[in-house]
Amino acid sequence: MDPERLSTFLQSLDREDDPFISEIETFGRARGIPVARRETRAFLRTVIELISPRSILEIGTAIGCTAIAMAKYAPSAHVTTIELKKENFDMAAGFVRRAEENGEIGAGRIRLIHGDAGEEFAALEGPYDLIFMDAAKGQYLNWLPDTLRLLSPGGVLVSDNVLQDGTILESRFAVERRDRTIHRRMREYLYALCSDRELSTSVLPLGDGVAFTVKKRRYDG
Repeated sequence: MDPERLSTFLQSLDREDDPFISEIETFGRARGIPVARRETRAFLRTVIELISPRSILEIGTAIGCTAIAMAKYAPSAHVTTIELKKENFDMAAGFVRRAEENGEIGAGRIRLIHGDAGEEFAALEGPYDLIFMDAAKGQYLNWLPDTLRLLSPGGVLVSDNVLQDGTILESRFAVERRDRTIHRRMREYLYALCSDRELSTSVLPLGDGVAFTVKKRRYDG
C-alpha cells in the first residue's frame, strides 16, 4: 500500500472546505513549516465531535493552523497552545488575530503561549479534555507525566507523527545514527502509552501515525 496514494485518497474523502484553514496550511507548507496533515485534522474533528471538549491544550502551535481549526470544530471550547519558536509564534498570533477580526472564531478563544512546553507545564492547571501533542518528538516521553496530570479523567490525548515515516518499525541499527535517539525515545513513548493500565491506547496508521489515548476515569495520577 502506497502511503502517499492512501493519504491523497483519505484527503479526497474529507469534507473540510475551509478557505482560511487552507490558506494557513498552504502558507506553512510553502515555507517548510510543519502543519498537521489534513487527514489528521479530520480525525481531530471527529474526536472533538465525539467528546465535546470544553478545554483543549495543543503542544506545538507552529503557525496556528490546527489551533484555529480546533477552535472552529469546538465553538464553545477554549484552546491553549504552546510554541517554542518565536518566528512561528508571531505568525500564529497574526493568523489568530485575523481569525478573530474576520469572525472565524470568537475573541479570546485561543490562548497563545510562547515558551518551552516542559517549562510552561508548571504554570498550567488544567484539566484539559483534549490534548494534542505535535511538537519535538524526542520530548514526548519527557512531557508525558505532566501531560497526564493535565488531562481530565476520561480525556483524550492525541499524539501526532509517532510512526516517523515508518522508521519506527526498524531496528535502531537500521536508522541513521543521528536519528537513533529520537527513534528510541518514540518507541519508549509508545510503550509507555500502551503498557499503562490506567490508559487505553490505539496507534493508528493515519498520516505519519497517530496515537489515540484515553485516560481512564479512575486514573489517580
